[in-house]
Amino acid sequence: MSDVIPFLKTRRSVKPREMTGPGPSPAELDTILTIGARVPDHGKIAPWRFIVFEGDARARAGEVIAQAFARAKPEATPDEIAVERGRLSEAPLVIAVVSSPKPHPKVPAWEQELSAGASCMNIVAAATALGYGANWLSGWIAYDRAVLAGLGLKDGEKLAGFIHIGSRTKDVEDRPRPTLAEIVTRF
Repeated sequence: MSDVIPFLKTRRSVKPREMTGPGPSPAELDTILTIGARVPDHGKIAPWRFIVFEGDARARAGEVIAQAFARAKPEATPDEIAVERGRLSEAPLVIAVVSSPKPHPKVPAWEQELSAGASCMNIVAAATALGYGANWLSGWIAYDRAVLAGLGLKDGEKLAGFIHIGSRTKDVEDRPRPTLAEIVTRF
């Protein structure tokens, strides 16, 4: 049996607040992104792209998020705004996976969006296989057009998720998983 099966059976997300540096090296990041692009892609149209946030870019993105939050919630306290400002700063690396569907006569947008989701999972698996903690998150910032525009998304693009990657600060405990009998039917 391949080592991949036991790995996939035990893969676990790590909370960004439980991550620290170092993050992936440039070579490891290239590997992670290469694996992120190696997903089902009917029509070979690459209906996704990646935005990498590391170093000061995380703080610049945090300003975009904080400003959008403050505009949408004028009653927000400075502490609440600070929390939003720090959303992408807990892990040393965050990769945004942008779903960027392209008009195609044979590949519906839904399949292209699923391809972006597969890219997210491949990024999580690749980072985990390299020994890092990883977590695929979205939250309100993945749906707020002011945030998305501020991060460089174009009209028609959606955010499939933010993948937070870093070194684990503690061991990760598993969580309850669904019982197959409850989620599997046979036709």
